[in-house]
This record gives sequence, C-alpha cells and structure tokens, in this order.
Amino acid sequence: MHHEGALKVLVDKLTVQGIDVEQVKNKLKNQKIELPSWGFSDSGTRFQIFKQPGVPRNIYEKFDDAAYIHKLTGIAPSVAIHIPWDKTDDWAKLKAYVDDLGLKIGAVNPNLFQEQEYKLGGFSNEDPHIRKKALDHHFECIDIMNITGSKYLSLWYPDGTSFPGQGSFIRRKHYFEENLAQTYEKLASDQFLLLEYKCFEPAFYHTDIPDWGTSYLLCLKLGERAQVLVDLGHHLLGTNIEHIVAILIDENRLGGFHFNNKKYADDDLTVGSINPYELYLIYVELVNAEKHFGESFRPAYMVDQCHNLKPKHEAMLQTLMTLQTAYAKALIVDRKSLEEAQRTGNVLEAERIIVKAFNTDVEPLLQQIRIEMGLHPDPIQAHRESGYFEKVVEARKDPLPSQSTGWV
Repeated sequence: MHHEGALKVLVDKLTVQGIDVEQVKNKLKNQKIELPSWGFSDSGTRFQIFKQPGVPRNIYEKFDDAAYIHKLTGIAPSVAIHIPWDKTDDWAKLKAYVDDLGLKIGAVNPNLFQEQEYKLGGFSNEDPHIRKKALDHHFECIDIMNITGSKYLSLWYPDGTSFPGQGSFIRRKHYFEENLAQTYEKLASDQFLLLEYKCFEPAFYHTDIPDWGTSYLLCLKLGERAQVLVDLGHHLLGTNIEHIVAILIDENRLGGFHFNNKKYADDDLTVGSINPYELYLIYVELVNAEKHFGESFRPAYMVDQCHNLKPKHEAMLQTLMTLQTAYAKALIVDRKSLEEAQRTGNVLEAERIIVKAFNTDVEPLLQQIRIEMGLHPDPIQAHRESGYFEKVVEARKDPLPSQSTGWV
C-alpha cells in the first residue's frame, strides 16, 4: 500500500507538470546497459588481486552470472568481452551458449597493457615489429567480432611517456594514425570503432590519447563509424563531462560510455557513488538527444567497473539501479519550462527546474516498472533471497583445469 500511495502522489505530480508518465515508463523499460565480463572476475589494484568466493572460473560462468543479473533487472542483455582474458578455443560454441542464455556478445576489447613488449607502447612503439604485433591483436579481435556478431571494437590505450624527451609526440601520433586506419579499414560496414581516452596513468608525462578532443580528431580522420567513447573516470578533476557529451552528440561522434566513477585518479568506483548529480546531468543531455534525434540516437551504454571490495553481483545490480535512477530523473525534467527560462535569461529558474527533477524521488516509479516487467521491485533484495550466491560459491569452489583467471 505504501508503494501504491507513493506512486500515485508521484504520478499526479508529474501529470500536473505535463510529463507523459506512460512514455517515461516505456523509456525506462527499454533502457539497455552492457555489462563487462571482467566485472565478475577477481580483480584488484596494481598492487594486489583481491579474491572473492564464487567468482566465475571461465568465460561461460561469466555469462551465467550476466544472465542472472539480466534476469533480475531486465535491462542488461549484452556483455562486453576482453581479449585475451576471455579467449576461448571455439567462439561459435560460446556464441551458441550465449544465445541460449538470451544474451548477446557486446563490445570486444583488445588488451595492450599487459605484454612485456608494450612497456614503451603498442601502437606508438618505435619498433615496427611491436606495432605489427599490436595491429595483429586488433585484427584477431575483429575476427572474433565477425564470429560472435559483435558490432563494437572498444579501444583504450595506455600508450604514453613518463619522462620529457622519452619519445616524439608527433611521430607517436603518426604511428597511431597509421595503425588505427588499418584497424578501421578491417571493420565491416556495420561495425564501429569506439576510441576511449584518459588524461594520465599509467604514463605520467604525456598520454598519446589524453582527452576527448584528441580522440575526436583521430576519429574524424578515420570515418563516420569511428566514434568517441566517454569513460566517466578518465578526466581531470573538475572536468565538465556533460558539456563534452553535448558537443559529441551535436557532432554525431558520441559512440558510447564506460560507466564508472572516481574521486581522484583511478576509475573503478561504482557509477554515481561519488557524484550522482554529475551522472544525472549527463543523462539530461542524453535525453535531450533522444528527443531531438529519436531512434537514430543509439550510443553504446557499457559498464566498466572492477568490484574489488563490494560483492560482485550486488555491485553490478547497484550500478544498473543507479543508472535507472539517473535516467528516470532526466526523463522528468520540465523541458518546455526549462527552454523558456533559458531563452529569457532566467538563470535561477532554469537551475531550479534542473534541481527539482534531480531531487524527485523516482523510486516508486522504478519499482512499478519492474513489477510491470514481471520482476521483483528491488533487485538487490531479490538477489539476497535467491540463494544464487551461495549456489555458485559451492559450485565454483574447485578450480577448472587450464582456467583463465581473467585479471592477470
């Protein structure tokens, strides 16, 4: 009864504001977020791997966990994979297994940060043999995309230098342009190259692709299917990420997101855990784009988190629920009044409209859409009552022969 009463109050309030509640509900029901396979594995910092009980022992069990999370939320139908962490001998067999689970294999992520040869860079390395090795790895990942039906090659590079004079900025840029061009050329006409950026770390003097502008510049030289991937944790402190998002939307170069969060430098905190207002403001821009471009606006929404301290299933559920909340609040912004305030220079009222939606408790609405989707209104509670965690702890207590650990 409390849920029904709170829902009625919220619906009445939104209706008075001219918000189409059924349209908002339909949008929320159709929200889609891609999970990362590595988010279910043991992981850690650069200093240590922190083990948890019940983690998947191979790629098949990672997809089992992802299917379970999708079953509880209804909004996570695809899973990104990382090569070689998720490498298997038979990709067609894995695809058939994933299809049976009702999932899809999402973005394929090459790994250029764990081989000894890449100490001084992969694509930017002065040694042509090392650059060729990195390029061949990209081609391997594209072959995997072709077998599995993946549409996204998701690229992040640790390449950079730690000391002045260590490398030539211009020469390294040219190496990147050459290798990215060959990678792009290898993609099918319905596949996309998503190019991520990061301001620093692990290189501390310069990073070859440090910001959205550099990524955008490289993408422009490649073609329309090369787009910028925004990782929420890959910016300098104080960066206005929603502004970046808006510009990339307007230039039709927003390829997608890696959702996470940060306080200072690294980026594996759960999304919205540090600055939920920032996440909401990003979604305000995304909803603006949905209203303007309609169905043609389809960035790839992906989670990129390694849950070292929180229980992995619960952290993944919490992440999806946080993204649902941010999206719901962005959907109920009174945009007609907001535009009027903007055009008339009413600064205070414009901000009040934005803050009003952010401060609205949308939980009754989110619980209702889950009920209408045949789900438990609280996925975390449903998980805790399911016994799934205890089941996988028991089933996975012994290592599999020749298992891949994922995080190395």
